Amino acid sequence: MARTKIIIDTDPGTDDVLALLYALSCSSEDLEVLLISVAFGNVDVQNCLRNAVSMFHVIEKERQWRKDNGRMEGFDVLKRSKPIIAVGADEPLGGERMKAAYYRQHPHHSSPSETWKHLFDPPPPGTLLTSTAASATHTDPPSTTHNLFIPSSSPSHLEILRILDTEPSDTITLIAIGPLTTFATAAAYAPQTFLRAKKVLVMGGAVEVPGNMTPVGEFNTIADAVAVARVYALSSPEPESTMPPFGENVNLPDYPNPSNLGHRRLKIVKFPLDITTRHTLRRDEVYAKLRPLCDRGSPLAEWILAILNATFKKVESLHEGYEVGGEATHVSLHDPLCVWYAVTGETQADQWRLIESEDIRIETVGQWTRGMCVVDRRDRKRARREEKEVDGDRGEWLSWKKGNRVHRCVGTPGERALAGVLLDSIFGRSSMGKG
Repeated sequence: MARTKIIIDTDPGTDDVLALLYALSCSSEDLEVLLISVAFGNVDVQNCLRNAVSMFHVIEKERQWRKDNGRMEGFDVLKRSKPIIAVGADEPLGGERMKAAYYRQHPHHSSPSETWKHLFDPPPPGTLLTSTAASATHTDPPSTTHNLFIPSSSPSHLEILRILDTEPSDTITLIAIGPLTTFATAAAYAPQTFLRAKKVLVMGGAVEVPGNMTPVGEFNTIADAVAVARVYALSSPEPESTMPPFGENVNLPDYPNPSNLGHRRLKIVKFPLDITTRHTLRRDEVYAKLRPLCDRGSPLAEWILAILNATFKKVESLHEGYEVGGEATHVSLHDPLCVWYAVTGETQADQWRLIESEDIRIETVGQWTRGMCVVDRRDRKRARREEKEVDGDRGEWLSWKKGNRVHRCVGTPGERALAGVLLDSIFGRSSMGKG
């Protein structure tokens, strides 16, 4: 089977970095990372960019350490080709920008047209990830060289469209592990080109469980609900039926009518909190894997351990039921789950379970419900194909040709399996930590 070619749009925080490291450490026979698009999220786009550059600097130091110590260098994907790094959206399409308070350090605002220049700057220790990177690699600030990636001066949405236009249709998988603003922008400017994507994997939303930012809102979705609604609309036979209402402060063109848009629609596979939260990485698993490597001088193990230690402590301070310093304290592997599916979704298709073509719509204007995933749970008969509409069907939820068609992940190869797969891919199997 041909290797999967992916584009990742990310707002690099803790589990984003784990997802990126997982993707870059996969076999090059399985995966090719063409582009990493860096956008706003938990922190502003400038610090997200610094986090991404810091990650590559640590990888470079790690590969040299492994080589010096007679170990497999790993990061097979990077041996085959360098990914492009481009800067995406720095603010949502509509509404107020939201930040997770824990990551609110050294705010900085810059536009994508200017931010790309800072790829050539050393990432100062302005965030948890950059400061621990400087410590782990024993350089402050880290090097300005970029041996493992190609910095782009074009905005991410243009790079995405360029790749989709030049690669054969149905060969590129897009992965969104941050707000969907950049993908929505690309889709608005060239919808027919955007629809050449094989599929879009989206980490976001909460369908049957509470949100993590509000009672109903998950961060990536609530951070730019308008963008999510616009992207999801491209899965609908009639995209206009689920587009955000007029009045939103969005300066993007509307999609063409269905006849001009063509027959293709976007295949979206959604990974909401319902499934991602159950895939966890525990403190005792991290210590067992990383402490022996830290003792032997692994820059990457030292970096990840420092990041996860801070994250474990924050989890214990925010949530009930955790013992301070307890082995069972864990983080959820929200973003790595999308990469796991990209790698194994076809080769192990029988182990993944999806609810197909679900009409999931996104609330974009509610005072308390912005970012909510709305699903029709009424016991109502659906319209037959010969029927144009159903009486009293406000919002046309019962229509066979209206509404979104989103595939939702509800089952994986194993909720406890991902942690081991992730750690083994990034750091090698357990034998690496011995002798």
